[in-house]
Amino acid sequence: MKHLSRFLVASLLVLGFSTANAQDENNPWAVSIGINAVDIFPTGGDLTSQGEIFDEFFNASDHWNILPSVSKLSVGRYIGSGFAFTAAGSVNKIENWGENPVTGESITVDDLSYYAVDGKISYSFRSSSSWFDPYLGIGGGYTWIDDIGTGTLNGSLGLNLWLTENLAFNLQTTYKHVLEDYEMGDYPPTHFQHSAGLTFAFGGKDSDGDGVYDKDDECPDVPGLEEFNGCPDTDGDGITDAKDECPDTAGTAEFNGCPDTDGDGVPDPKDECPTEAGLANLNGCPDADGDGIADGKDGCPNEAGPAANNGCPYQDKDGDGVLDKDDNCPDVAGTVANNGCPEVTEEVQKTLNEYAKTILFDSGKSTIKEASNKVLGDIIGILKEYPTAKFTVEGHTDSVGSAKLNQRLSDSRANAVKNYLTENGIDQFRLSAVGYGEDRPISSNKTRKGRKENRRVEINLVK
Repeated sequence: MKHLSRFLVASLLVLGFSTANAQDENNPWAVSIGINAVDIFPTGGDLTSQGEIFDEFFNASDHWNILPSVSKLSVGRYIGSGFAFTAAGSVNKIENWGENPVTGESITVDDLSYYAVDGKISYSFRSSSSWFDPYLGIGGGYTWIDDIGTGTLNGSLGLNLWLTENLAFNLQTTYKHVLEDYEMGDYPPTHFQHSAGLTFAFGGKDSDGDGVYDKDDECPDVPGLEEFNGCPDTDGDGITDAKDECPDTAGTAEFNGCPDTDGDGVPDPKDECPTEAGLANLNGCPDADGDGIADGKDGCPNEAGPAANNGCPYQDKDGDGVLDKDDNCPDVAGTVANNGCPEVTEEVQKTLNEYAKTILFDSGKSTIKEASNKVLGDIIGILKEYPTAKFTVEGHTDSVGSAKLNQRLSDSRANAVKNYLTENGIDQFRLSAVGYGEDRPISSNKTRKGRKENRRVEINLVK
């Protein structure tokens, strides 16, 4: 049968092009190949050799016509919502023509060729991801027995048993009702056609090769996981990379996929101290003394202090009641009224001037005699006890000689004492020098004793 040979070649070609999911929107194409059986008897047809509808429906040995080779090919396309359209072609050889109504014996005929092309719309009752896939179909076709053909109206009942996502075992029976009145010698009559075979579903696109088809893949260009709709989860923390702020390090959903190594509630990327539990307001760093300064930036991490003092408490080293930050003399005890510095009392002032008036100069000159070095040292010791106090070194003379010369001499002697003091450790900005000549006597210039008392140096506090 030359037509049968051509059909077999076509079947092999289609099978070669097929790829191995159940037929749905992801794998919209399906190809089926198999065998078919034609049964003329249990149709309730007009032939005397035909029985009542479904009579001896499964009597394959007496009534079925089977060609022992691949004899049916169909190609289907999924339409949507469970519906598919399928076109099929089949061949067979007819030998069993029902049975004699009188004797009940099977009627045989010489080998008659059978060809059919059919189309149907089917609806699948398959639930999502189920391997059990029953369906109903309705359609029509054209059937030839030998060279005589007629149109048929078809109703089908079928079942796909999905062995894998792409491969199913298919069973189908179709009732083919001829559209023309049958008369003796006209072919073909109304009949059943059964088929069994394999169905291959294909056509799904999976660009990234992750097993999730592009239609359902939220990340179609990046290989991912089925449970994440095709999106990757590189660190395996259950959060897809696109939503994971730390895609390479496993974390928690609470922190958008980032870890919190020290468990302080601050995720590691925002934690300046990721291995030490700390406080959120300090970017995850600890504050042992609770002064609001992170330990790493705290000069005294175990002792509370203000930020202005690098986290350390202010001290009062000299114990005068004035904190060092406010103490102009932090190493010398003073008074609050004098900003922590010691105050120059009248007694101190008196002592200074008792020492000062014993400073000796060469007669008529500003040169300090060496014998005065000790008293000058005592004066220096007193001045150092009051490091912020300022003093004026005053020079005075008696009235012997001209007033002009006396003024000049008093200036020179005052400056000589000032220079000695600054050269021996007293800040020059704490001292000033002035000469008053003979203008401020403390005794009478008419007596020798009085003139001696008037020739003097005073060191007075600047108030």
